[in-house]
Amino acid sequence: MSSEMMPPSPSSEPRGGLERRQFLGILSAAGVGGGLFPGVLWAVAQETDEITIEVVEQAEKLAGLTFTGEQREMMLSGLRGSVEAYRSRRGAIEIPNHVAPALHFDPVPPGRAWPRGESSVRPSIPAALPAHDRDTELAFASLPELGALIRAGEVNSEQLTRLSLDRLRRHGPRLECVVTLTEERALDQARRADRELAEGRVRGPLHGIPWGAKDLLATRGYPTTWGAAPFSTQVLDMDATVVNKLDEAGAVLVAKLTLGALAMGDVWFDGRTRNPWNLEQGSSGSSAGSAAAVVAGLVPFSIGSETLGSIVSPATRCGATGLRPSFGRVSRHGAMALSWSMDKLGPICRSVEDCALVLGAVQGEDLLDRTVRDVPFVWDGEQGIEDLRVGYLASAFEGAGNRTPVDRRVLEVLRDEGVELHPVELPEDLPVGALRTILNAEAAAAFDELTRSGQDELLVRQDAGAWPNAFRTARFIPAVEYIQANRVRTILMGALDRAWADVDVVVTPSYASSLLLATNLTGHPAVVLPHISQAEADPLSITFVGGLWKDAEALRVAKVYQDATGHHLQRPPGFA
Repeated sequence: MSSEMMPPSPSSEPRGGLERRQFLGILSAAGVGGGLFPGVLWAVAQETDEITIEVVEQAEKLAGLTFTGEQREMMLSGLRGSVEAYRSRRGAIEIPNHVAPALHFDPVPPGRAWPRGESSVRPSIPAALPAHDRDTELAFASLPELGALIRAGEVNSEQLTRLSLDRLRRHGPRLECVVTLTEERALDQARRADRELAEGRVRGPLHGIPWGAKDLLATRGYPTTWGAAPFSTQVLDMDATVVNKLDEAGAVLVAKLTLGALAMGDVWFDGRTRNPWNLEQGSSGSSAGSAAAVVAGLVPFSIGSETLGSIVSPATRCGATGLRPSFGRVSRHGAMALSWSMDKLGPICRSVEDCALVLGAVQGEDLLDRTVRDVPFVWDGEQGIEDLRVGYLASAFEGAGNRTPVDRRVLEVLRDEGVELHPVELPEDLPVGALRTILNAEAAAAFDELTRSGQDELLVRQDAGAWPNAFRTARFIPAVEYIQANRVRTILMGALDRAWADVDVVVTPSYASSLLLATNLTGHPAVVLPHISQAEADPLSITFVGGLWKDAEALRVAKVYQDATGHHLQRPPGFA
């Protein structure tokens, strides 16, 4: 990626110009709260020109350590040298967002190997096709239905593409879900798809079908804004691997869709993305536009991303079906980096099978993202689940909370469909919540220059829970504590692998206990879908968590539930 990815290089002078006396006063009053983390000696030291015993003593409070006077004296020379090294490194080289650390995360527990073999995708055969002469029916059709209509010659790609562009123009402003229409590119792709299909060349189940990209995916010739004002005019001279793979599959990119600034929430530099079911409500995030546009029938499918809930959350709020793939299944090359060891790209669609078809197109190695492995993905839309062992997170379905009876209905539906359910639990006695240190440290590193330049002040959100404050606070996370958190992560990976060893898929309410954070840390795949009418109550969702690399198995079980209930077929008023 070009240097346009980052704002202009800041000077090496301490930001804010605090006098030493003022800075020490701030340190003395500082506490650790609001979900933020303690600090490091060097982070304190670099904010003042003079490294003294007093500075070291005050810094100990943030690091949760106590040294003797003799030890502090001994540290002075090394700390002063460290500060000079940090300044020297910053002045010598600019590090674009896409450059990953030399160390990378591997989700496979010790003693386990990843699967090998060939991938294959076979869509189900639709029982009936929607009316091809009614735009609304086409706008809400499934991917297997659209594919069947295209191959039968009932509709063509240019027709579907113009329909999607028209709906994006008409409804996008109401939802605040569109950053950029890629009309010229889209129409060129659609016409090429129609020529190929007329010649009998079918690239696959997505050939000729429009889609939308979360605007953290680089797309040559168009802005890639990351939802944030400092990058609102950024144009990257490349296509992300996911964009390339969907081009190869014959899909047609029609729009760059909104995300909360730098992949947090639904507030972006030009508005707040809306829930199609309730325009007074945000769509949640950070894959805000990806979920809203799909549910409102503006695009047949989209690509979102998840680090900690950014697919699960907007899918829950808007009533979409989302897939967070196994970590290492889909390349992040060309996507904005937030946390190199936690970021994942995945589809947001209207149905489980739609997600499976999209995953089949985008998964696999590209030799550019070193975390990705060529693990087989096998999908047959007609296959049952008789060979799968299904668990459920027992404690999450217990109690008398007002949502618990609704959640328990999911288990009843599955049992009615012949699924035998086996109780499982999350590993106990592990400080999962404390491992957010990993995300915060990596995110602060990804946007180090933004913080030091002061351009973080251009982000719309400036509250205690927003990125600017989180990035600043993360400057005080000790390197030792970041590494220790990752060692606990290794223990968590092994413990969860053992706890769920006897099942292929686990059914759970999406926000049960620490499950969302735990499985994002371990890299397990998750399928999230609505399990209640969006018009009936506050949005609810159920999640099917697969074993590592068992994306297809999680999708298969989720499809059984979805087919039995049909909640995904509902259309929000005003868009149907």
